[in-house]
Amino acid sequence: MIGNLKPPGGIAVYEVAVNTQEFNLTQAQLCREVDQARWLRQQSWCIAVMVVSDDAAFLAAFAECSFQGRLLVWSNRLLALTRLSLPQLHQLHGTFSQTNSVLLLVKDVARHLQCNMYIHLPYTPGDTQALQVASWTKKRGLVLTSQLPVFPDKFYRFLWKPLLVVAAEEYEPHVSVDSYETPQGTQVTFSGPMLKLLEIFAHSINFSYRMVRPPDGAWGAKLRDGTWIGMVGMVYRKEIDFGLGPFGVTAVRFQVVDYTRPIVIDYGRIMGGRGRPEIDPWGFVLPLAPLVWVATLAALLLLLNILLLLSKCSSYMHISSEKTTSYSALDYLRVLLQQDVLVEKGSWWQRMLLAGWLVTTLVLTRSYSGNLMSLLAVRHIPEPYHTLQDAVDDPSVALIWEAESAYVQTFRSATSGIYKAVADLEKKGRNVYQKSTVFPESVDKLIRRGDHVLILEELTEEVFIAQDFSVTERCDFYLSKERVLPLMFAMVGRKNSPLVPVLSNRIKSVKEAGLYDFWMKTSVPNSTSCAHTSTKTTVNTSLSLTNLSGMFVLLVAGYGLALLVLGLEALADWRKIF
Repeated sequence: MIGNLKPPGGIAVYEVAVNTQEFNLTQAQLCREVDQARWLRQQSWCIAVMVVSDDAAFLAAFAECSFQGRLLVWSNRLLALTRLSLPQLHQLHGTFSQTNSVLLLVKDVARHLQCNMYIHLPYTPGDTQALQVASWTKKRGLVLTSQLPVFPDKFYRFLWKPLLVVAAEEYEPHVSVDSYETPQGTQVTFSGPMLKLLEIFAHSINFSYRMVRPPDGAWGAKLRDGTWIGMVGMVYRKEIDFGLGPFGVTAVRFQVVDYTRPIVIDYGRIMGGRGRPEIDPWGFVLPLAPLVWVATLAALLLLLNILLLLSKCSSYMHISSEKTTSYSALDYLRVLLQQDVLVEKGSWWQRMLLAGWLVTTLVLTRSYSGNLMSLLAVRHIPEPYHTLQDAVDDPSVALIWEAESAYVQTFRSATSGIYKAVADLEKKGRNVYQKSTVFPESVDKLIRRGDHVLILEELTEEVFIAQDFSVTERCDFYLSKERVLPLMFAMVGRKNSPLVPVLSNRIKSVKEAGLYDFWMKTSVPNSTSCAHTSTKTTVNTSLSLTNLSGMFVLLVAGYGLALLVLGLEALADWRKIF
């Protein structure tokens, strides 16, 4: 065996000796040489691979090792040179139909060398005859026998219309699934923006399709025993040709499937039920903005300082400055609290300051009274969970997640932070895992009740809210302010499949035209009806004790402070006497 020779002129030669008695040894050596060739491919922008053998088993093993070892990607060309006949090479159909490969069959006809070139079309049955694209003889040279080049782009548009199997599951607003009963049994129909995208694929690439649903209703996750479930598992086991999705892009899934170009980027948000309107007992401070309260107190302090300054500068006073100032300060405070004021003889500037303060307080109190009557009718609608930390800290709420989703895989693999705290809720039974088909029922019964929240993609939750509004004409749900776990969503295909980049090119055209976003917006009625719902509402009811509780608390606190001051004054007088 000669391997990994120095490439003279950009050429590397690898030789594997066939051991007819121990073919497993031959296959192991072959895979090692393929790994070496793959390293060379990674150092080059584009390579051409040529394999020469008259052993059908060796050619089949090489094709399998090259495809699984990612030596053969679509940008690389493979030319297999052999003297075997086409019937002897039927084992190559599976790999050669999925790669940019050409069979070069050499035969000696009347002592004249003749070469025929064949390609295998993708998604054709295993017994399908290979298509001849060219032939070569010494006399005529290279002659094309069809309208195709020697290495055609077989996946850009299929020459014949194959039937592809596509898996999908309900995922609003991207995919909607409806089932109905017929004499032949339960029939299932798929609709939504992803189905429109699939129709564009089928028309432009030239294939028909058959839709299937995953038996377990899952999207795809790796179990502890290494097996895969859901649609990702179906693609990995080659039960389907690609998954419609769209699927969240994760590193774990990328080990067994290839992703197309991203279709959407979505964020996880908490969806909770809006509570019933609650009374705010401290609503009596709301008629004036905080800045107005601060300005009022600042004006009072400013007037008292002016009063103190003028009293000290006055040359004529009936009583001492200290006494006059103290009584005047109390008068200003009594005016603000709307209490009576006894105006005694005093300086003209004292009366002017007091009169100005009376007018200012009159305008302020009238405005306050009018706004207060309006605000007492306002009710606060609670939205308690706006961050994951809010939900984690409340032991009375359970978190609903999509079973075996990208979100679940993310927080289960976390070792610290908020996601680790979410994973720890599983031990307390507060993490609930459901299939996506159960979510509409859970939203109506569990989320509306308020003791459960749903963590899902924002676009899907907006669909649930819009559908509920269409029925009830109420906005009974809200979305959290915090967005978590941003994910790209794409379709999935088989590992190393040349169909994936072809689908990606179509997705790029659709996205650049804005078609997919338009389909999503028009597929859901009332999608923005609850987008900016206020957390406050007004009611027309009589005042209750709850409405006035904040005022009474403030009144009792004032009485308590007054009693404290009175006690301190009494204690001071008692000490002076004794």
